[in-house]
Amino acid sequence: MSTTSATLTPRPMLHALAKNWWLLLIRGIAAIVFGVLAFAWPGLTLVTLVLFYGAFALVDGVIALIAAFKGSAKPVPTWWLVVVGILGIGAGIATFAMPGITAIILILFIGAWALVHGIFEIIGAIQLRKEIDNEWMLIFSGVVSVLFGLIVLIAPGAGALGLVWAIAAYSIVFGISFVALAFRLKSHSHEPATA
Repeated sequence: MSTTSATLTPRPMLHALAKNWWLLLIRGIAAIVFGVLAFAWPGLTLVTLVLFYGAFALVDGVIALIAAFKGSAKPVPTWWLVVVGILGIGAGIATFAMPGITAIILILFIGAWALVHGIFEIIGAIQLRKEIDNEWMLIFSGVVSVLFGLIVLIAPGAGALGLVWAIAAYSIVFGISFVALAFRLKSHSHEPATA
């Protein structure tokens, strides 16, 4: 009975995510592009790194706000997507307005942002696992974000080149996991809805 009812139960969160799979794809591509650019120019000045980060945070914030108001079921509460979106946009605008921000403040902010972002990705993935099997990609992305945030917060005095490479690697792994998740959700969007 439990398996029959599970297959007949509507899965609104999965349906909403599958319908908007392209939002995750855009987030993933933005993260990969940011990471590749950071690797391509490892001698970036900190100001240039700050501007790249600001662009990434701004795009991520806008996409989080779009996700907050599209569909009714989400892996995290709407208010959280709104908060993440506003903070991302705020971080992006502040970064462009004050590119001369000190390195240590930027490093600590990036670490805290990655840590909080990762925690809520893990929470969202746990909720999503009730609706889709083997949803390890979002959990993996959250764990990578948490580990990256902790490393940055524990050792903020790392060299600028090391920081550039760490941020680039994190962004690429984060982006690949989101692109993979997006394509997986796209395949679900073509499945017939269960009544």
